[in-house]
Parts: sequence; structure tokens; C-alpha cells
Amino acid sequence: MKKLVIIFLCLVVTFLLTRLFVGEGGLTELAVQQERLERLEQENRRLYQRNQLLAREVVELQQGMETIEESARQELGMIRRDETFFLTYD
Repeated sequence: MKKLVIIFLCLVVTFLLTRLFVGEGGLTELAVQQERLERLEQENRRLYQRNQLLAREVVELQQGMETIEESARQELGMIRRDETFFLTYD
């Protein structure tokens, strides 16, 4: 009889340990979720910095013609009426 109780307890402990490490809500899933959380936090930090940069750019565009002029020159290739454009090949 004692042997059956010991075998039963061993099976129960094995089952519980298996659930702890492998089952739903176990340590393996916890590690995966923590890694996912770290990746999402890193992505959020990157997007926050990008949003801050874009917000500053919006303020500059609303307040300064210099920024608008610089954007027109770099992105659209525009020049002023009195300027001469030189194309160089490197």
C-alpha cells in the first residue's frame, strides 16, 4: 500500500512540475512573455523618440520659413530666382 501512495505522489509531483515548466502560465511562457514585453518597450521608446522629433519638426515648420526653405531645397530640389544651380558629379 505504501508503494502505491509513493508512486501516486511521484506521479502528482511529476505532473505539477511539468505544468510549472511547460504548461499554460508556466515558467517557459513567462520567459517568452517577458522577452516580448522587452521588445515592445524598446519599440515604444524608439517610436516615442521619433514622435518627439516629428513634433519638433512640426513646430519648426509652423514657426520658421528657414526650415520650409531647407526642406524645399533638399527634398524637392528647388532654388531661388536669383540663384544659379550647379550640378556636380563625384
